[in-house]
Amino acid sequence: MKKVLKYAGITIGSIAILWAAAFFIKSNSKSAIVYETTQAFISDVERKTVATGKVIPEDEVEIKPQISGIIDEIFLDEGVQVKAGDLIARVKVVPNEQTLNQALMRVKSSEVNLANAEIEFDRNKKLYEKKVISTQEYLSQKLSYDQAVLTLEDAKSNYEIIKLGSTGGSSTANTNIRATIAGTILEIPVKEGDQVILSNTFNAGTTIATIADMNHMIFEGKVDEGEVGKLKEGMPLDISLGALEDVNLKATLRFIAPKGVEEQGAVKFKIEGDVEIDGDNFIRAGYSANASLVLERKEGILVIPEAVLQFDKKTDKPFVEVETEDQKFERRDVEIGISDGLKVEIISGVTEDDKIKVWNKTEPLKIGDEEEEEEDKDN
Repeated sequence: MKKVLKYAGITIGSIAILWAAAFFIKSNSKSAIVYETTQAFISDVERKTVATGKVIPEDEVEIKPQISGIIDEIFLDEGVQVKAGDLIARVKVVPNEQTLNQALMRVKSSEVNLANAEIEFDRNKKLYEKKVISTQEYLSQKLSYDQAVLTLEDAKSNYEIIKLGSTGGSSTANTNIRATIAGTILEIPVKEGDQVILSNTFNAGTTIATIADMNHMIFEGKVDEGEVGKLKEGMPLDISLGALEDVNLKATLRFIAPKGVEEQGAVKFKIEGDVEIDGDNFIRAGYSANASLVLERKEGILVIPEAVLQFDKKTDKPFVEVETEDQKFERRDVEIGISDGLKVEIISGVTEDDKIKVWNKTEPLKIGDEEEEEEDKDN
């Protein structure tokens, strides 16, 4: 019985050793990675930057009232084309009681002064006709009378303006809100019944309407400080609009801000470009847009795919691995130029004949290997 157990133990141990050996051989028999190669070639490379911003009218004017009051009536709607002088709205004056009362008291005071000046003038006129007083005295009294007449007229006009918003003889009433330029009404932020105030030293005033010439649009955006030094006025811009996917507009860079603004830890510089508007598409004010600018371009240069480029961990210098024999590679330091993110210029280090290792290739897992890995995870 002991011999049977002994032989059974030896048999089980042998099977376990054979199974372990088979597993070890299988796990280490995976094929080595075979690296592909590529070669340098002649191509064009251009380095671009993209500025985010929006398309807005070049001239945008806010129409404000000349007198405080309440919107009595609005005659036009947003989106309507207007000419300079077109009536947009009318303001109903709601005078301040104290100011109105002061103006009325001034009128009455001027009437009293005029009545007194008239009596004095009539008396001196009779004396002058009888040659009792001199011509100088007569003219002095006449001047006082004329001034009293003008003072009363001024007081009445001021009273009418406070009460009605304009004088009876005025050709244009202050209560009429008219367009100051030709263009399109972009916005009317008020409605009938809203109270509005005129622009003064302490207040910008209420905007009745915003008008802009939609035939002259500009791109307004911002670029990073690392790229603003390469920009020059007159550079072409390619404008793409978020709202119109198939529409690309041409523009010309016309302004680069002399001072940057810090945004989220980065310094940005404002740029502007004149946009060429065609008649086929209606461009609305405020469309979000991206402007593509070519910072640098080289034609007919030696390039390699940027994916094959490696960098030394210590010196951070670029290098590639060039094939010397079948699947044997040696390091080759290279000097690079401009890059567009896909291709990079090679100034020196490799030629068109060199076969360059595609180094970041990984070996795909086999189905059996995946199953084994899943079993290992479960265990």
